[in-house]
This record gives sequence, structure tokens and C-alpha cells, in this order.
Amino acid sequence: MLPKTEERAYNLRRHNRRMTRRRMDIPVEKIVYKQPDLLAQFTSDTGKILPRRITGVSAKIHRKITREIKRARAVNLMS
Repeated sequence: MLPKTEERAYNLRRHNRRMTRRRMDIPVEKIVYKQPDLLAQFTSDTGKILPRRITGVSAKIHRKITREIKRARAVNLMS
């Protein structure tokens, strides 16, 4: 079954794209708010947290990274 219009076909391809290659190089125990240099890898130049589809980490690790980045910001280790 094909989409009715070209726009719907484009949106279907866009939303069903494959995720980037999984990153397995970061152990969960290493993700701590006291290491802002490691957490800076997951933020943009403006300080926004990068999404999973760009970083390639699992959902569980991404939640932990988000939590630790917010903790590091709260104690002024990251801006």
C-alpha cells in the first residue's frame, strides 16, 4: 500500500529512517555529573542536550546523561 500523495511518501521515509550507529563506548558507571568534559560531548555549542538520533546512545543511557547534565548545571560545573 503506497501513500496517497508525494508529501505523505516523503514524510513516511523521513520518519522511518534508521537510527545512527549505536555507541557502546561509554559505560553507564562513567556518566557522573562530576565529569563535565564527558557530558559536554552530548551538548551543542549553545548548551542544548543533543537528541538520541544524533548521539546514538540507548534510551536508558540518554535519560541518565540528561539527568547528570542537569545536575552538573545545578552545581555550576556546566553552563
